[in-house]
Amino acid sequence: MDIIVLGGGLMGTASAFFLARRGLKVTLIERRRIGAGATVASFGNIRRSGRHLSQLPLAHRSLTLWKQSEALLGRDVEFRPTGHLRLIFDEQGLADMRHFADKARAWGLELEELEPAQIRRRFPGLGPDAIAASFSPDDGSANPRLVSPAFAAAAAAAGANIVDQAPVRAISLSDSGFTAETDRGRFDATMLLNCAGAWGAEIAAQFREPVPLAAYGPQMAVTEPLPHRILPVVGMWSRAHGAYLRQVERGNVVFGGAVERVPVDPGPGHARADPARLPEQLHAVLRLAPALRDVTVIRQWSGCEGYVGDGLPVMGASATTPGLFHAFGFCGHGFQLGPGVGDAMAELIATGNCETPLKPFGIARFAA
Repeated sequence: MDIIVLGGGLMGTASAFFLARRGLKVTLIERRRIGAGATVASFGNIRRSGRHLSQLPLAHRSLTLWKQSEALLGRDVEFRPTGHLRLIFDEQGLADMRHFADKARAWGLELEELEPAQIRRRFPGLGPDAIAASFSPDDGSANPRLVSPAFAAAAAAAGANIVDQAPVRAISLSDSGFTAETDRGRFDATMLLNCAGAWGAEIAAQFREPVPLAAYGPQMAVTEPLPHRILPVVGMWSRAHGAYLRQVERGNVVFGGAVERVPVDPGPGHARADPARLPEQLHAVLRLAPALRDVTVIRQWSGCEGYVGDGLPVMGASATTPGLFHAFGFCGHGFQLGPGVGDAMAELIATGNCETPLKPFGIARFAA
């Protein structure tokens, strides 16, 4: 069997890697550079708390692979299981956390609830006015700039053909399979995996599978290097756009959230952060870590992410076209899921089955 994978972000490169490991002949096609789309704009959060419950089996599968990432890929992608702390500042947030924790327990996720004194003792300086927090010790972060190139290199070592800087001009279907016409030539395969991110709905629409998807960009920023003091990834329980931050090993603090995402034209796909939103964002970030008040912000950025109308990704086999598969639209929450997505899609494509339930993410839910 042979397969074309469209998209060189984390979902596409992880899928290419696990498909190649299963012995399939893989060609991965990326319109730009590997990992230069939504993945590189990601915060790098590896969290399970706060997810839609249907995503937890996939998140658990993915966490197992993150723990094996250095052995699988032959290089360090800076996966660090430093824990995920989510601070709570009001009674609504506390109720939401407890409701989620109760439901998630049945899905295999145990969250530790912390009282204010425990937060101050275990995480001094974080959320001084928080009324509670949840803590997930096995979660953490990884480096978004390293992970897609690492998966692509490992896929190539396993026999995959990696073709970047190759915009797709046309995709056609014949009795023998799929053809992708690109700026770097024509590629044929019996199967096609659509990991095109914010452009995934355009691919699906060519096969009579409409998906309500819009493109937005997160507002991300990073500070100057500081002495390393913040170990866990830090977020908050909030029904609004909660702030989040983490300190990398070099000392910089990466942060995002707290403001509306920026609409992006998926045509060119160029997403830019809005400097006018930075003061509002910093106000929320300082609630998490007041010691950052006098720190210099040295860079802002954004990226083009695909958001599906119901907030869930599209994963699984096409409902209209044999040999076509989808894995796109992860709504800004896909980084943690990436390795699990690749492994699950490779299992589904190679065997026809998947031990991780994917039915909630099937594209047929939009057929009506």
